[in-house]
Amino acid sequence: MAPEVKKPRKGVYLLPNMITTLSMFLGFLSMVWAVQGRFESACFAILLSAVMDGLDGKVARLTNTASEFGVQYDSLSDLVAFGIAPAMLMWQWELSALGRMGLAAAFIYAACGALRLARFNVSTAAVGKRFFIGLPIPAGGCTVVTFVFCAAHFPAIMASALPYMTLFLAIGVGVLMVSKVRYFSFKEYDFLRAHPIRTMLFFLLVLGTVISFPRVMGFVLCAVYIIGGVVYTFVILPRRNRQLLRALSPQSD
Repeated sequence: MAPEVKKPRKGVYLLPNMITTLSMFLGFLSMVWAVQGRFESACFAILLSAVMDGLDGKVARLTNTASEFGVQYDSLSDLVAFGIAPAMLMWQWELSALGRMGLAAAFIYAACGALRLARFNVSTAAVGKRFFIGLPIPAGGCTVVTFVFCAAHFPAIMASALPYMTLFLAIGVGVLMVSKVRYFSFKEYDFLRAHPIRTMLFFLLVLGTVISFPRVMGFVLCAVYIIGGVVYTFVILPRRNRQLLRALSPQSD
């Protein structure tokens, strides 16, 4: 007979949901600080919420306490922390200067985040683990936050253009979240295991640049991730498919 698998204690089931609740609270705190004009504190709250969001799933898997309730609760938390909170941050920071147009852009971002989460919840079983379809909402929230940090280094001459840049960012990131663009999920590590030395050197290089220029490099890394997904979907993937079709097609005499 197979050994009986012990079920985790009831208290263990609470741990991932407590972390998810903390993530949601940080998103709520970010909105409060954004209304108060404490934009950097609001940004740090969203970044810390992203850490909590990555931690709750790992804890649930390690303790064998993953559940459908936890999945749905995590999505609701993500909507608050990476959908509503960044939209509120952008509105209070720069978009309010554009009036109704800025309000519409902030809402478009938040609504696209909600649509992204709803589509992810119903399509998880049909999509592989290697890629996300559409920009993940935590990545969208982190892109907004790192842009706010990066904007502190913009020259004074760009101050008048900053609301329009924020407008473009809100709509662009929102559209990418509901798009069919494929983004690497980092859930499979075959390439990293095959090239451990290169991976470590690349990690050290990125870590060094981030430590040296944290405000700028944070947004650069988010931008590289976003552009990489677009290039893979519209350039690399079609070319690979054409090569595969040519290889499978019968050779002409």
